[in-house]
Amino acid sequence: MKNYKLILGNNIKIVRNEQKISQEKLAEISSLHRTYIGSVERGERNISLENMIIIAKALDVKLCRLLEGVE
Repeated sequence: MKNYKLILGNNIKIVRNEQKISQEKLAEISSLHRTYIGSVERGERNISLENMIIIAKALDVKLCRLLEGVE
């Protein structure tokens, strides 16, 4: 079984790094805590749809970009 939390977290990290944004900056833009962002990127959290959308908007990407690889 695929680890969907890790796929999502990895995609967030990839997009964040492509945009040269730190976890701290993403946390600030999204109004989420930095440690929360880190745990999401490590696949440790099963985040809500609402927080997925908040992160996608903060990164200025469509949510489907963050869900690539989830089938």
